[in-house]
Amino acid sequence: MTAPRPDGQGIVSALRKALADAAAQPADVAHINAHATSTPHGDRAEALALRTVFGKHTVPVTASKGAIGHLQGAAGGVEAVVTVLTVHHRLIPPTVGHEDPDDDLGLDVVTGNARPFPEGGDLALSDSFGFGGHNAVLAFRATG
Repeated sequence: MTAPRPDGQGIVSALRKALADAAAQPADVAHINAHATSTPHGDRAEALALRTVFGKHTVPVTASKGAIGHLQGAAGGVEAVVTVLTVHHRLIPPTVGHEDPDDDLGLDVVTGNARPFPEGGDLALSDSFGFGGHNAVLAFRATG
């Protein structure tokens, strides 16, 4: 009930719908704030979904839960605010507590220090997933 589909297909669908709503392609994405609950099933399914959608396009990924905890029903809203601030300040925060990365996940996880937003990038995604297969991805674009 709490684990996502191992193939990440619900997450893939949500990512693709967010890109379509933003009139964007995977190559347009400069940053992803991942749901990343630090559970083996969840993180593997999310990583697989990200690799499926983004392919060889390496996107800096960060996760907020290491710094703020899992806020349950409020997690998606707070993480969306973090993503908006990331775009606004053009600075990707590091993933706190991510000290032993799993190389098999194949993601560019921002750790240690904040990283500048990629040059020319203006689009960031915020992933949120819930029990029973609820998946939501919001797309935020810099303006002005």
